[in-house]
Amino acid sequence: MSRPRVVIAGLGDSGVLTAIRLARHADVVGISAKPGLVSGQELGARLSRPHEWARDYWIPFDRFRGLDTTETLHATLTGVDLSGRKVFAQRADGGPISEPFDALVISTGVSNGFWRMPGLQSAGQVRADLRDRHERLAAAGSVLVIGGGAAAVSSAANAARTWPTKHVALYFPGQQALTHHHPRVWQRVRRRLAELNVELHGGHRAVVPDGFACDDITTGPVRWSTGQPPASADAVLWTIGRVVPNTGWLPADILDEHGFVRVTAHLTVPGHHRVFAIGDVAATDPLRSSARNRADGLLAHNIRAALSGGKQRAFRPATRRWGSVVGVQPDGLEVFTPKGQAFRFPAWSIERLLQPWIVRRGIYRGVRENSPFG
Repeated sequence: MSRPRVVIAGLGDSGVLTAIRLARHADVVGISAKPGLVSGQELGARLSRPHEWARDYWIPFDRFRGLDTTETLHATLTGVDLSGRKVFAQRADGGPISEPFDALVISTGVSNGFWRMPGLQSAGQVRADLRDRHERLAAAGSVLVIGGGAAAVSSAANAARTWPTKHVALYFPGQQALTHHHPRVWQRVRRRLAELNVELHGGHRAVVPDGFACDDITTGPVRWSTGQPPASADAVLWTIGRVVPNTGWLPADILDEHGFVRVTAHLTVPGHHRVFAIGDVAATDPLRSSARNRADGLLAHNIRAALSGGKQRAFRPATRRWGSVVGVQPDGLEVFTPKGQAFRFPAWSIERLLQPWIVRRGIYRGVRENSPFG
């Protein structure tokens, strides 16, 4: 008896984890615009220490032992026939792809600045992009970060840590940043930013220029709709959370009014019991928290249940953001719970315990060595 065929559209963080979970139970085909996992996590480390970031967050697919039986296609998604159960894509050379499926996982994520863009890239282009953004930030004498989320806070903290002589300022719209986290998180992180001499400016909402997609590091003055005088810096980093779902290849009737994929509590698309969505592209809740709450295990279970007639489980979204905010620092990695409690992995444990055993072996089920960043 042949195994079911599952197509995973998008191999970012959520897509890769789902593929690894399903590989033992189905013939899995993953379609990705990138030549490996190019994570959208830890922007601060990506910009300030790209070699370190690439070691843990840019992983070619053939390094994942859990994907050894999975077929990965490097292509751009162009459409889908949900009733006929086929996904369409285009290779870099223009060649068409038509992939049949018994179940489909939509995990194409969102566009959110230059670090999360949907376009087709080669390994060389990914390397060049990492170097270019890092070098532009390194050459700047002053850095202005706009935004109040974890990407903004992490970018400001890591720039200040890596280049202590730079003038680094963080501007955010509310009276405090990290508003989707527990209030205790900002209180603690704010003290760390002060220790790093990051200048904080609450109550500043930026005027976004017409047609600007927030997808580049700029240099011009920033104007504020909240009435303050313009501010300038050698490098301006726009991390304002302007999220656009990567769903242009999907039919409009499965999308909500904002372009995200509508899903049930079981992560299925209404009316299509073998079509699923996970991650930032899925309209699970206001925080789209299936991207950060290890919903891949639940989704893999529900796909197997849908194919075999078993019972599915409901996804219960978190009400607050949690996890690391500023990433690995000289004193280790601080991680926050949804209730704002902090616990720390000491510095010695990152490369001896956390990455090799918890992440690479436990979460990813085995990752071969060697970083693609040359």
